[in-house]
Amino acid sequence: MTRALSLKTIALGLALTGGSTAALSTVALADGQDFVTIEKGQYLATAGDCISCHTAPGGKPFAGGRGIMTPFGVIYTPNITPDRETGIGAWTADQFVASMQHGVGKDGELLYPAFPYPFYTKVKRDDLVAIKAYLDTLDPVRSEAKPNGLPFPLNIRTALMGWNMLFFTPGEFKPDPAKSEEFNRGAYLVEGLAHCGACHTPKNMLGGDKSDKVLAGGVLDEWTAPNLGGDLRTGLGGWSTADIVEYLKTGRNAKSAASGPMAEVVYYSTQHMTDADLKAMAVYLKERAPSPAVPAPKPVPAEDPVMKAGLAVYQDNCSACHVSNGQGIARLFPDLKGSAVVQADEVETLVRIVVQGTRAAATKTAPTGPGMPAFDWKLNDVQTAALLTYIRNAWGNAAAPVTADQVKSIRGRLTDTAATP
Repeated sequence: MTRALSLKTIALGLALTGGSTAALSTVALADGQDFVTIEKGQYLATAGDCISCHTAPGGKPFAGGRGIMTPFGVIYTPNITPDRETGIGAWTADQFVASMQHGVGKDGELLYPAFPYPFYTKVKRDDLVAIKAYLDTLDPVRSEAKPNGLPFPLNIRTALMGWNMLFFTPGEFKPDPAKSEEFNRGAYLVEGLAHCGACHTPKNMLGGDKSDKVLAGGVLDEWTAPNLGGDLRTGLGGWSTADIVEYLKTGRNAKSAASGPMAEVVYYSTQHMTDADLKAMAVYLKERAPSPAVPAPKPVPAEDPVMKAGLAVYQDNCSACHVSNGQGIARLFPDLKGSAVVQADEVETLVRIVVQGTRAAATKTAPTGPGMPAFDWKLNDVQTAALLTYIRNAWGNAAAPVTADQVKSIRGRLTDTAATP
Protein backbone atom coordinates (compact mmCIF):
# COMPACT_ATOMS: atom_id res chain seq x y z
CA MET A 1 0.00 0.00 0.00
CA THR A 2 1.71 3.18 -1.19
CA ARG A 3 1.29 6.64 0.23
CA ALA A 4 3.38 9.75 0.74
CA LEU A 5 6.36 9.61 3.03
CA SER A 6 5.76 10.53 6.66
CA LEU A 7 7.01 13.87 7.93
CA LYS A 8 9.59 11.96 10.00
CA THR A 9 10.92 10.43 6.80
CA ILE A 10 10.91 13.84 5.17
CA ALA A 11 12.88 15.24 8.09
CA LEU A 12 15.40 12.43 7.62
CA GLY A 13 15.58 13.29 3.95
CA LEU A 14 16.32 16.89 4.83
CA ALA A 15 19.13 15.75 7.09
CA LEU A 16 20.58 13.61 4.32
CA THR A 17 20.43 16.52 1.88
CA GLY A 18 22.06 18.92 4.30
CA GLY A 19 18.78 20.52 5.31
CA SER A 20 18.01 21.76 1.80
CA THR A 21 14.31 21.90 1.00
CA ALA A 22 15.16 22.63 -2.62
CA ALA A 23 17.30 19.50 -2.84
CA LEU A 24 14.56 17.29 -1.44
CA SER A 25 11.89 18.89 -3.62
CA THR A 26 13.53 17.35 -6.66
CA VAL A 27 13.04 13.86 -5.23
CA ALA A 28 9.69 12.31 -6.10
CA LEU A 29 7.89 11.02 -3.03
CA ALA A 30 5.83 7.86 -2.94
CA ASP A 31 2.69 9.39 -4.42
CA GLY A 32 4.41 11.75 -6.82
CA GLN A 33 4.20 14.81 -4.53
CA ASP A 34 7.20 16.83 -3.47
CA PHE A 35 8.27 18.28 -0.16
CA VAL A 36 7.60 21.89 -1.15
CA THR A 37 3.99 21.01 -1.97
CA ILE A 38 3.59 19.13 1.30
CA GLU A 39 5.11 21.96 3.32
CA LYS A 40 2.77 24.41 1.59
CA GLY A 41 -0.18 22.12 2.31
CA GLN A 42 0.74 21.88 5.99
CA TYR A 43 0.73 25.68 6.26
CA LEU A 44 -2.59 25.97 4.43
CA ALA A 45 -4.18 23.23 6.56
CA THR A 46 -3.03 25.19 9.59
CA ALA A 47 -4.49 28.41 8.21
CA GLY A 48 -7.75 26.53 7.70
CA ASP A 49 -7.64 25.17 11.27
CA CYS A 50 -8.51 21.68 10.03
CA ILE A 51 -7.24 20.02 13.19
CA SER A 52 -9.73 21.74 15.50
CA CYS A 53 -12.88 20.32 13.96
CA HIS A 54 -11.42 17.01 12.82
CA THR A 55 -10.06 15.98 16.22
CA ALA A 56 -12.37 14.63 18.90
CA PRO A 57 -11.61 15.46 22.54
CA GLY A 58 -8.93 12.98 23.60
CA GLY A 59 -8.82 11.52 20.09
CA LYS A 60 -6.10 11.18 17.47
CA PRO A 61 -5.38 14.33 15.44
CA PHE A 62 -7.39 14.59 12.21
CA ALA A 63 -9.21 11.29 12.91
CA GLY A 64 -12.60 13.02 13.18
CA GLY A 65 -15.41 12.26 15.60
CA ARG A 66 -15.85 15.72 17.06
CA GLY A 67 -19.48 16.73 17.43
CA ILE A 68 -20.40 20.04 15.85
CA MET A 69 -23.51 21.44 17.50
CA THR A 70 -26.01 23.02 15.12
CA PRO A 71 -29.58 24.28 15.70
CA PHE A 72 -30.75 21.13 13.89
CA GLY A 73 -28.74 18.53 15.79
CA VAL A 74 -25.17 17.29 16.17
CA ILE A 75 -22.98 16.54 13.16
CA TYR A 76 -19.80 14.52 13.65
CA THR A 77 -16.69 15.36 11.70
CA PRO A 78 -15.10 12.71 9.48
CA ASN A 79 -11.67 11.11 9.58
CA ILE A 80 -9.28 12.94 7.23
CA THR A 81 -6.18 10.83 7.91
CA PRO A 82 -4.97 8.68 4.97
CA ASP A 83 -6.60 5.49 6.24
CA ARG A 84 -7.97 3.95 3.05
CA GLU A 85 -11.14 2.50 4.57
CA THR A 86 -12.30 5.10 7.10
CA GLY A 87 -10.31 8.16 6.04
CA ILE A 88 -9.37 9.85 2.78
CA GLY A 89 -6.43 7.64 1.79
CA ALA A 90 -8.31 6.23 -1.19
CA TRP A 91 -9.53 9.63 -2.37
CA THR A 92 -8.11 11.16 -5.53
CA ALA A 93 -7.09 14.79 -5.69
CA ASP A 94 -10.17 15.51 -7.83
CA GLN A 95 -12.46 13.94 -5.23
CA PHE A 96 -10.85 15.97 -2.46
CA VAL A 97 -11.19 19.19 -4.45
CA ALA A 98 -14.84 18.39 -5.19
CA SER A 99 -15.55 17.98 -1.49
CA MET A 100 -13.88 21.28 -0.64
CA GLN A 101 -15.19 23.38 -3.51
CA HIS A 102 -18.62 21.81 -4.06
CA GLY A 103 -19.56 19.93 -0.89
CA VAL A 104 -19.63 16.54 -2.64
CA GLY A 105 -18.16 13.45 -0.98
CA LYS A 106 -16.09 10.68 -2.56
CA ASP A 107 -19.12 8.68 -3.65
CA GLY A 108 -21.17 11.66 -4.77
CA GLU A 109 -23.00 12.19 -1.46
CA LEU A 110 -23.79 15.78 -0.51
CA LEU A 111 -21.98 17.12 2.55
CA TYR A 112 -23.67 19.07 5.31
CA PRO A 113 -22.70 22.77 5.37
CA ALA A 114 -21.43 22.37 8.93
CA PHE A 115 -18.39 21.55 6.80
CA PRO A 116 -17.59 25.03 5.48
CA TYR A 117 -17.43 24.26 1.77
CA PRO A 118 -19.37 27.50 1.06
CA PHE A 119 -16.09 29.18 2.09
CA TYR A 120 -13.59 26.60 0.85
CA THR A 121 -15.08 26.90 -2.63
CA LYS A 122 -13.03 30.10 -2.92
CA VAL A 123 -9.73 28.33 -2.31
CA LYS A 124 -7.58 27.74 -5.39
CA ARG A 125 -7.32 24.20 -6.68
CA ASP A 126 -3.53 24.17 -6.34
CA ASP A 127 -3.84 25.07 -2.68
CA LEU A 128 -6.40 22.33 -2.08
CA VAL A 129 -4.20 19.76 -3.81
CA ALA A 130 -1.34 20.84 -1.55
CA ILE A 131 -3.52 20.31 1.53
CA LYS A 132 -4.38 16.81 0.30
CA ALA A 133 -0.67 16.11 -0.24
CA TYR A 134 0.02 17.11 3.37
CA LEU A 135 -2.87 15.09 4.79
CA ASP A 136 -1.54 12.06 2.91
CA THR A 137 1.67 12.25 4.97
CA LEU A 138 -0.16 11.80 8.27
CA ASP A 139 -0.21 8.48 10.06
CA PRO A 140 -3.38 6.65 8.98
CA VAL A 141 -5.88 6.14 11.79
CA ARG A 142 -8.78 3.73 11.55
CA SER A 143 -11.76 5.65 12.86
CA GLU A 144 -15.30 4.83 11.76
CA ALA A 145 -17.67 7.74 11.18
CA LYS A 146 -20.20 8.34 13.94
CA PRO A 147 -23.88 8.62 12.96
CA ASN A 148 -25.10 12.21 12.96
CA GLY A 149 -27.85 13.23 15.34
CA LEU A 150 -30.19 14.84 12.83
CA PRO A 151 -33.96 14.23 12.77
CA PHE A 152 -35.98 13.25 9.69
CA PRO A 153 -36.01 14.70 7.03
CA LEU A 154 -32.72 16.51 7.72
CA ASN A 155 -30.92 13.16 7.79
CA ILE A 156 -31.71 12.73 4.08
CA ARG A 157 -28.80 14.29 2.23
CA THR A 158 -30.68 14.88 -1.02
CA ALA A 159 -32.48 17.70 0.79
CA LEU A 160 -29.20 19.58 0.62
CA MET A 161 -29.75 20.11 -3.10
CA GLY A 162 -32.36 22.70 -2.20
CA TRP A 163 -30.12 24.26 0.45
CA ASN A 164 -27.28 24.60 -2.04
CA MET A 165 -29.59 26.22 -4.60
CA LEU A 166 -30.62 28.81 -2.02
CA PHE A 167 -27.40 29.55 -0.17
CA PHE A 168 -24.34 28.16 -1.95
CA THR A 169 -22.46 30.02 -4.69
CA PRO A 170 -19.51 27.98 -5.96
CA GLY A 171 -16.43 29.61 -7.46
CA GLU A 172 -12.81 30.36 -6.65
CA PHE A 173 -11.84 33.72 -5.18
CA LYS A 174 -11.45 36.56 -7.67
CA PRO A 175 -9.15 39.38 -6.56
CA ASP A 176 -10.39 42.95 -6.72
CA PRO A 177 -8.14 44.78 -9.23
CA ALA A 178 -8.92 48.08 -7.52
CA LYS A 179 -7.43 46.84 -4.24
CA SER A 180 -3.88 46.14 -3.12
CA GLU A 181 -2.22 42.74 -3.29
CA GLU A 182 -2.16 42.73 0.51
CA PHE A 183 -5.90 43.44 0.71
CA ASN A 184 -6.66 40.64 -1.76
CA ARG A 185 -4.45 38.17 0.12
CA GLY A 186 -6.35 39.02 3.29
CA ALA A 187 -9.68 38.64 1.53
CA TYR A 188 -8.61 35.25 0.13
CA LEU A 189 -7.76 34.01 3.62
CA VAL A 190 -10.71 35.52 5.51
CA GLU A 191 -13.33 34.58 2.93
CA GLY A 192 -11.77 31.21 2.08
CA LEU A 193 -9.50 29.02 4.16
CA ALA A 194 -9.96 30.84 7.46
CA HIS A 195 -13.76 30.69 6.89
CA CYS A 196 -14.31 33.49 9.39
CA GLY A 197 -17.89 33.93 8.25
CA ALA A 198 -18.79 30.42 9.37
CA CYS A 199 -19.01 31.82 12.89
CA HIS A 200 -18.99 35.60 12.46
CA THR A 201 -21.89 35.87 9.98
CA PRO A 202 -25.40 35.43 11.39
CA LYS A 203 -27.52 32.60 10.01
CA ASN A 204 -31.13 32.47 8.93
CA MET A 205 -33.63 29.86 10.11
CA LEU A 206 -32.35 27.37 7.51
CA GLY A 207 -28.72 27.79 8.49
CA GLY A 208 -27.74 29.93 5.50
CA ASP A 209 -25.67 33.08 5.83
CA LYS A 210 -27.54 36.38 6.00
CA SER A 211 -25.94 37.93 2.94
CA ASP A 212 -26.70 41.48 4.07
CA LYS A 213 -24.84 40.97 7.35
CA VAL A 214 -21.56 39.36 6.33
CA LEU A 215 -19.15 39.22 9.30
CA ALA A 216 -21.64 41.19 11.41
CA GLY A 217 -21.51 38.67 14.26
CA GLY A 218 -23.23 35.38 15.03
CA VAL A 219 -23.86 32.72 17.66
CA LEU A 220 -22.43 29.21 17.65
CA ASP A 221 -23.10 26.68 20.43
CA GLU A 222 -23.95 29.47 22.88
CA TRP A 223 -20.79 31.44 22.07
CA THR A 224 -21.07 34.89 20.53
CA ALA A 225 -18.79 35.49 17.56
CA PRO A 226 -18.53 39.28 17.53
CA ASN A 227 -19.05 41.73 14.71
CA LEU A 228 -15.91 42.06 12.56
CA GLY A 229 -17.18 45.20 10.86
CA GLY A 230 -16.11 48.75 11.57
CA ASP A 231 -18.76 49.66 14.14
CA LEU A 232 -17.11 51.51 17.03
CA ARG A 233 -19.42 50.06 19.67
CA THR A 234 -19.94 46.45 18.58
CA GLY A 235 -17.20 45.87 15.98
CA LEU A 236 -13.54 46.49 15.20
CA GLY A 237 -13.89 50.24 14.71
CA GLY A 238 -11.72 50.95 17.73
CA TRP A 239 -9.07 48.37 16.80
CA SER A 240 -6.02 49.19 14.72
CA THR A 241 -4.45 46.82 12.21
CA ALA A 242 -1.71 46.16 14.78
CA ASP A 243 -4.35 45.32 17.41
CA ILE A 244 -5.85 42.66 15.13
CA VAL A 245 -2.46 41.15 14.29
CA GLU A 246 -1.47 41.00 17.97
CA TYR A 247 -4.75 39.34 18.88
CA LEU A 248 -4.40 36.67 16.19
CA LYS A 249 -0.72 36.07 16.97
CA THR A 250 -0.78 36.04 20.76
CA GLY A 251 -4.41 35.46 21.67
CA ARG A 252 -4.77 38.85 23.30
CA ASN A 253 -4.14 42.57 22.97
CA ALA A 254 -4.77 45.65 25.07
CA LYS A 255 -8.51 45.38 24.44
CA SER A 256 -9.49 41.72 24.52
CA ALA A 257 -8.45 38.09 24.92
CA ALA A 258 -9.42 35.02 22.90
CA SER A 259 -11.40 32.36 24.75
CA GLY A 260 -13.76 29.54 23.85
CA PRO A 261 -13.79 28.56 20.15
CA MET A 262 -11.64 31.57 19.23
CA ALA A 263 -8.95 30.37 21.62
CA GLU A 264 -8.81 27.15 19.59
CA VAL A 265 -8.47 29.14 16.37
CA VAL A 266 -5.56 31.10 17.80
CA TYR A 267 -3.90 28.08 19.41
CA TYR A 268 -4.09 25.72 16.44
CA SER A 269 -4.11 28.17 13.57
CA THR A 270 -3.42 31.89 13.60
CA GLN A 271 -0.45 31.92 15.99
CA HIS A 272 1.38 29.71 13.46
CA MET A 273 0.63 31.92 10.45
CA THR A 274 3.14 34.36 9.03
CA ASP A 275 3.05 37.96 10.19
CA ALA A 276 2.50 38.99 6.57
CA ASP A 277 -0.65 36.87 6.28
CA LEU A 278 -1.99 38.09 9.62
CA LYS A 279 -1.42 41.68 8.56
CA ALA A 280 -3.14 41.01 5.24
CA MET A 281 -6.17 39.65 7.10
CA ALA A 282 -6.19 42.69 9.37
CA VAL A 283 -5.92 45.07 6.40
CA TYR A 284 -8.84 43.35 4.72
CA LEU A 285 -11.00 43.50 7.84
CA LYS A 286 -10.26 47.20 8.32
CA GLU A 287 -10.70 48.20 4.68
CA ARG A 288 -13.58 45.97 3.52
CA ALA A 289 -16.99 47.48 2.91
CA PRO A 290 -18.37 48.23 6.38
CA SER A 291 -21.34 46.45 7.87
CA PRO A 292 -24.49 48.52 8.27
CA ALA A 293 -24.21 50.83 11.28
CA VAL A 294 -25.93 49.54 14.40
CA PRO A 295 -27.77 52.34 16.25
CA ALA A 296 -26.68 52.48 19.87
CA PRO A 297 -29.51 51.93 22.35
CA LYS A 298 -30.12 54.35 25.15
CA PRO A 299 -28.02 53.14 28.12
CA VAL A 300 -29.75 51.97 31.27
CA PRO A 301 -29.45 54.84 33.80
CA ALA A 302 -27.03 54.37 36.69
CA GLU A 303 -29.90 55.11 39.09
CA ASP A 304 -31.87 52.11 37.89
CA PRO A 305 -32.26 49.53 40.70
CA VAL A 306 -30.88 46.75 38.47
CA MET A 307 -27.78 48.85 37.71
CA LYS A 308 -27.25 49.47 41.42
CA ALA A 309 -27.58 45.76 42.17
CA GLY A 310 -25.21 44.95 39.32
CA LEU A 311 -22.65 47.46 40.59
CA ALA A 312 -22.65 45.75 43.99
CA VAL A 313 -22.11 42.33 42.38
CA TYR A 314 -19.34 43.76 40.20
CA GLN A 315 -17.51 45.40 43.09
CA ASP A 316 -17.61 42.21 45.14
CA ASN A 317 -16.67 39.73 42.42
CA CYS A 318 -15.12 41.41 39.38
CA SER A 319 -13.36 44.66 40.25
CA ALA A 320 -10.21 42.99 41.57
CA CYS A 321 -9.30 41.89 38.03
CA HIS A 322 -11.29 44.18 35.74
CA VAL A 323 -10.80 47.19 38.10
CA SER A 324 -13.44 49.66 39.13
CA ASN A 325 -13.48 51.57 35.83
CA GLY A 326 -13.86 48.41 33.74
CA GLN A 327 -10.58 48.87 31.89
CA GLY A 328 -9.05 45.64 33.17
CA ILE A 329 -5.31 45.04 32.95
CA ALA A 330 -3.92 45.21 29.44
CA ARG A 331 -3.06 41.80 27.95
CA LEU A 332 -4.09 40.04 31.15
CA PHE A 333 -7.71 40.77 32.05
CA PRO A 334 -9.89 42.05 29.18
CA ASP A 335 -11.17 45.59 28.98
CA LEU A 336 -14.93 45.65 29.61
CA LYS A 337 -15.19 49.36 28.85
CA GLY A 338 -15.92 49.74 25.14
CA SER A 339 -15.86 45.97 24.56
CA ALA A 340 -17.66 44.78 21.43
CA VAL A 341 -18.49 41.43 23.03
CA VAL A 342 -19.90 43.11 26.12
CA GLN A 343 -22.12 45.39 24.04
CA ALA A 344 -23.23 42.83 21.44
CA ASP A 345 -26.93 42.17 20.94
CA GLU A 346 -26.33 38.50 21.76
CA VAL A 347 -25.36 37.76 25.36
CA GLU A 348 -24.54 34.04 25.14
CA THR A 349 -20.80 34.49 25.64
CA LEU A 350 -21.29 36.79 28.64
CA VAL A 351 -23.65 34.36 30.37
CA ARG A 352 -21.39 31.40 29.56
CA ILE A 353 -18.25 33.04 30.90
CA VAL A 354 -19.89 34.15 34.16
CA VAL A 355 -21.54 30.77 34.69
CA GLN A 356 -18.80 28.41 33.48
CA GLY A 357 -15.68 30.55 33.52
CA THR A 358 -13.10 30.29 30.77
CA ARG A 359 -9.40 30.57 30.02
CA ALA A 360 -7.71 32.73 27.43
CA ALA A 361 -5.55 31.16 24.76
CA ALA A 362 -1.97 30.28 25.68
CA THR A 363 0.42 30.80 22.76
CA LYS A 364 4.12 30.61 22.04
CA THR A 365 4.53 34.35 22.48
CA ALA A 366 2.11 34.62 25.42
CA PRO A 367 2.37 31.24 27.14
CA THR A 368 0.26 32.06 30.21
CA GLY A 369 -3.47 31.90 29.55
CA PRO A 370 -5.27 33.98 32.19
CA GLY A 371 -8.35 32.30 33.63
CA MET A 372 -11.80 33.51 34.62
CA PRO A 373 -13.37 31.48 37.43
CA ALA A 374 -16.90 30.11 37.22
CA PHE A 375 -19.55 31.82 39.33
CA ASP A 376 -22.41 29.38 38.83
CA TRP A 377 -22.02 28.27 42.46
CA LYS A 378 -22.27 31.84 43.73
CA LEU A 379 -24.49 33.97 41.49
CA ASN A 380 -28.09 33.10 40.71
CA ASP A 381 -29.93 34.11 37.54
CA VAL A 382 -31.12 37.44 38.97
CA GLN A 383 -27.65 38.40 40.19
CA THR A 384 -26.02 37.35 36.91
CA ALA A 385 -28.54 39.36 34.91
CA ALA A 386 -27.95 42.44 37.08
CA LEU A 387 -24.18 42.09 36.73
CA LEU A 388 -24.36 41.79 32.95
CA THR A 389 -26.81 44.67 32.66
CA TYR A 390 -24.38 46.78 34.66
CA ILE A 391 -21.23 46.05 32.64
CA ARG A 392 -23.18 46.53 29.39
CA ASN A 393 -24.24 50.03 30.45
CA ALA A 394 -21.43 51.34 32.66
CA TRP A 395 -18.37 53.42 31.70
CA GLY A 396 -19.98 54.73 28.51
CA ASN A 397 -21.18 51.30 27.29
CA ALA A 398 -24.70 51.03 25.91
CA ALA A 399 -26.62 47.80 25.36
CA ALA A 400 -29.96 46.23 26.12
CA PRO A 401 -30.45 45.00 29.69
CA VAL A 402 -30.20 41.29 30.42
CA THR A 403 -33.09 39.53 32.13
CA ALA A 404 -33.05 36.66 34.59
CA ASP A 405 -35.16 34.67 32.13
CA GLN A 406 -32.47 35.11 29.45
CA VAL A 407 -29.80 33.87 31.84
CA LYS A 408 -31.91 30.89 32.88
CA SER A 409 -32.60 29.94 29.27
CA ILE A 410 -28.97 30.21 28.16
CA ARG A 411 -27.69 28.46 31.27
CA GLY A 412 -29.96 25.52 30.49
CA ARG A 413 -28.54 25.18 26.98
CA LEU A 414 -24.86 25.34 27.89
CA THR A 415 -22.57 22.46 27.11
CA ASP A 416 -19.18 21.95 28.68
CA THR A 417 -17.09 23.72 26.06
CA ALA A 418 -15.56 26.43 28.24
CA ALA A 419 -12.17 24.72 28.38
CA THR A 420 -9.52 25.92 25.92
CA PRO A 421 -6.40 24.22 24.54
